[in-house]
Amino acid sequence: MAVDDASTDGSPELLERAAAADSRIRVLRREGPPDLVAALELGRAAAEGRYLLRMDADDLAHPQRLELQQRALDRDPRVAAVGSLVRSFPHVTPGRLRYDRWLNGLRTHADMARERFVESPLAHPSVLLRAEPLERIGGYRAIAGPEDYDLWLRMLGAGLRLAKVPRTLLFWRDGEGRASRRDPRYRPDGFARVRAEALAALVGGRPVCLVGAGTAGRRLARQLLQRGVELQAFWEVDPKKVGRAPYGIEVLPHAEGVRRRGDALVFSCVNAWGARQRVRGWLREAGLTEGRDFFLAG
Repeated sequence: MAVDDASTDGSPELLERAAAADSRIRVLRREGPPDLVAALELGRAAAEGRYLLRMDADDLAHPQRLELQQRALDRDPRVAAVGSLVRSFPHVTPGRLRYDRWLNGLRTHADMARERFVESPLAHPSVLLRAEPLERIGGYRAIAGPEDYDLWLRMLGAGLRLAKVPRTLLFWRDGEGRASRRDPRYRPDGFARVRAEALAALVGGRPVCLVGAGTAGRRLARQLLQRGVELQAFWEVDPKKVGRAPYGIEVLPHAEGVRRRGDALVFSCVNAWGARQRVRGWLREAGLTEGRDFFLAG
């Protein structure tokens, strides 16, 4: 099945020729401006199989990708989506390389659940999805944020399991024309909206402390406040920021914040790669348990 999402590059004619030559190919068309979520949902609604394979047109797949991912789903019926390791190409920035290393380091369900608020723990074009649980949680949503990250967070929030085949099965093309670089839904504010919705569902009425009163921390704070979450304090390691009160919330030295925490859930918004690990270390040294008392966030 192929969904023509209002393309203007000759794809409709190419698809029609392919469908005429192979009866297994079915072509669906969308009218109006291109809309990835609408195209995904159109294809999902028309699909009849147990599994849905996600891939972008300009990426490359290992010949055994489908075989190995289907085997992973068949092996564990609890798994709703299985991805793989990825390799970006052809001209990859240092930031993209760091993201690939982080993403490829999350190989188990526990890894992905633990770090789900940092960034998207699965590469969307790498996944094979089980159709039934995707239908159960409502499929893809049209939101002012990344539809794939929203999906993984909702899956994890619903208790569904994710998995990864520990092999590089997707070769992920990176370039200036990618939607993730051009579409405002994939900018930091969009990620913050999706993250805040999942965090608000997780806290269950508990107060929240945010580590880091910089741009990322204030961005997440704004989204959490809009969802009625009680923010107890910011914790800071930078003494220059201590004593400020963004949105009327005090900024405490991190040691004092730990002492005054009570039962507040802690989210670290320190997103520099090395600093993130240092924050994880001192939160653990303070006696907090990751996944219960604190989470790293983007």
